[in-house]
Amino acid sequence: MGRLDGKVVFITGAGRGMGRSHAVRLAQEGADVIGTDVCGPVPSATGPVTTPDDLAETVATVEALDRRMVSFEADVTDEEALSAGLTDAVAQLGRLDVAVANAGIGVPPHEVAETPLQEWRDMIDVNLTGVFLTARAAIPHIRAHGEGGSIILISSALGLRGMPHVASYVAAKHGVVGLMRSLAQELAADRIRVNSVHPTNVDTPLIQNENVYRLFRPDLEHPTRDDVRDVFQSLNLLETPWVQPEDVSEAVLYLAADSGRFVTGTRHTVDAGWTTK
Repeated sequence: MGRLDGKVVFITGAGRGMGRSHAVRLAQEGADVIGTDVCGPVPSATGPVTTPDDLAETVATVEALDRRMVSFEADVTDEEALSAGLTDAVAQLGRLDVAVANAGIGVPPHEVAETPLQEWRDMIDVNLTGVFLTARAAIPHIRAHGEGGSIILISSALGLRGMPHVASYVAAKHGVVGLMRSLAQELAADRIRVNSVHPTNVDTPLIQNENVYRLFRPDLEHPTRDDVRDVFQSLNLLETPWVQPEDVSEAVLYLAADSGRFVTGTRHTVDAGWTTK
């Protein structure tokens, strides 16, 4: 018996990284999966572009676990495409129990005074408005069966503290916490729990790229993963420069399953002690 037998989960940013990890881990516990990703470039984003092949690989991995997965391509800032894709997928799988608002981007480091306005807008659009639209699209489907459910918003350790040169990211991730708290109050009567998850740096393409490396090693023209390892390690209390996507997925599973049945309105950290240090 899996902890999510008979459940259907919706995950944004499912093409790779944490999104793929969440899809696989929840499928291992018996869930069927709805996954979406933009599968193309995002304005101002620094990470490598997710492709249709990436999303197809997530589908194949879930299906290899003998679970169903329905996928569609959509930008989380496009309310019409997001809602239409989710509605069609729910019709195919029959219900929705859990939504994981995971999609997000990074942008190049800038002081606030030098941050291009379009980069600020792109960051808020994807990392905050996209989370809002994901929750708004999912709520009617979770409410429909009357059995409650779980909405999990992926924030960051930087949703709990500040950091120079990434103010747009920090602001968006702090905004996710406020959204989570309001949703938890609004949806409690429906037995829909809402929580946020706050990882430290995670070993995914969002972090492992030269734009991020330059934030931590501005003294080098082309810093590498090895060049930044010690700097990343210095952020955390525990001895790791970054956690693995699977570490975050375990927190998502806890909040999605009955293990978290009385947990709502919380900020759940998987940060190797960063926010305590």
